[in-house]
Amino acid sequence: MTDPMLVGDVVLAGLVDALGRFVRPSNLASVLVDGLSKAALYVMIAGGLTLIFGLMGVLNFAHGSLTMIGAYLGGLVMVSAVASGTGQFARLALFFVAAAAVFAALAALGAGIEVGLVRRLYDRPPIYQILLTFGLTLVLDELVRIVVQFYGMQPMAEWQAAFGTKPAVLTESVGLGPLSVRGLALFEIGVGVLAVAGIWAFLTRTRYGLVIRAGSEDAEMTEALGIDVRRVFTVVFALGTGLAGLAGVLLMWDPHWGASVPLASHTLLPAFVVVIVGGLGTFRGTVVAALVVGLADAVTTWWFNNAIGFAGLPEMTVFLILVVVLVVRPQGLFGVEEVGGH
Repeated sequence: MTDPMLVGDVVLAGLVDALGRFVRPSNLASVLVDGLSKAALYVMIAGGLTLIFGLMGVLNFAHGSLTMIGAYLGGLVMVSAVASGTGQFARLALFFVAAAAVFAALAALGAGIEVGLVRRLYDRPPIYQILLTFGLTLVLDELVRIVVQFYGMQPMAEWQAAFGTKPAVLTESVGLGPLSVRGLALFEIGVGVLAVAGIWAFLTRTRYGLVIRAGSEDAEMTEALGIDVRRVFTVVFALGTGLAGLAGVLLMWDPHWGASVPLASHTLLPAFVVVIVGGLGTFRGTVVAALVVGLADAVTTWWFNNAIGFAGLPEMTVFLILVVVLVVRPQGLFGVEEVGGH
């Protein structure tokens, strides 16, 4: 019979050894970079959702499907544009071309959805909008699945291997003194910072951003000042769906995500977690929540993979954070009791 005290000593010794390995500068730096890259992905996935709800009060359940469509469109643009002799930095430049094209295409699709579908339900209870966007995500997912199966499209990871669409600078590790980090993680952090800075500048440094913030505070007074609030709604919905597509283009390159039909649900859940934890309708809260969730995900991933041995459990951390925030502060970190709507 095994001595319980002996087992406890072995477990304690294992945890102490794992803690010693975790606090090494190389491991801490790797976990930090991994957490920041996950935070960058989360803020890009959830940013559009926050903008749409902050002004319009619409919980867009089709957001994940639009992200998935963006991943497929980004892959198709890259595969079509990259020739066999294209250099790695030219491929990197083509990524931004693909991102701009997908952003424009998804923004146009989002504007059409708002004008043709969502606008008809503004005067009805929120459950109508939820059911509409949930039904829309089912339709979009099935349409993409039909197209993928009909044309025999391969998973995006195989597209990347076949056409070499990912530059070598992103697949290799980058040396930062004695440390070595993934080039793709640094690229994701850079794109995430640019996205956050762009959204912040648009909302706080442009006249249209001022109109959007005014409409989110008091739509009736904004309309009384001669501003077409319905047009503002259309622009915001288009911007939010464009950001979803932009996030999909970035996820297309990440081996942990890739382009697939299940990507819709895989991105929708963390997007809602980040938005709720940060506070519904506040972009600042979304950025802070993405940092909290991303870093917590990276830390628990390291521990579960290197010390505990349960690789699938780190995903539980994201939802554990959601549960704690809902119990302690139901309105989120930076949210107020009532936000959004018109």
